[in-house]
Amino acid sequence: MELKKKENKYLGLIAVLSVAIPVVVAILLFSPTKFGVAGEWVKFIPHLNGVLNTATSLALITGFIFIKNKNVEMHRLCMTVAFIFGAIFLVGYVIYHSSAPSTVFGDLNGDGVLSEAEKAAVGGLRVVYLVLLITHIILAAVVVPFVLLAFYFALSNKIVKHKKIVKFTLPIWLFVSVSGVIVYLMIKPYY
Repeated sequence: MELKKKENKYLGLIAVLSVAIPVVVAILLFSPTKFGVAGEWVKFIPHLNGVLNTATSLALITGFIFIKNKNVEMHRLCMTVAFIFGAIFLVGYVIYHSSAPSTVFGDLNGDGVLSEAEKAAVGGLRVVYLVLLITHIILAAVVVPFVLLAFYFALSNKIVKHKKIVKFTLPIWLFVSVSGVIVYLMIKPYY
């Protein structure tokens, strides 16, 4: 009975985080007011997050290779590293978007407004960027509870449940990480 209570507590925490994280991120993205408490160093965060997304992608791929080769210990290490990098990314993302205005893809002069000339200069690439960005954001929100559940099942030694959930969690998480790198590389010239 005590074990079931403990499990319900963890599952409840996962549910709360699964709702709270996307809600906070959405509020920060769409809020016209920025807190601006972080200072000038905040401009470095997108570049750090690009590195963190790359490292997360590599850790996920390496962890997948290790588990396919039945090396459970190295798989756990890689997935823990991916989880930690993802968490650091999220903290950086929240700090950046709570402190800095959003960067506009194609905004060559950096004034935060996309003029007709700037729009023409980037052409159809802007549509590609926006489709990738929107897909990335939606799947990033969707994958949160599944990553948390996958970790919970692994840590609580519920390996059958872990295996079931990671069959679709890993591809989504990997897409989110890789698309995050691509989105960063596409918008980097406009920071």
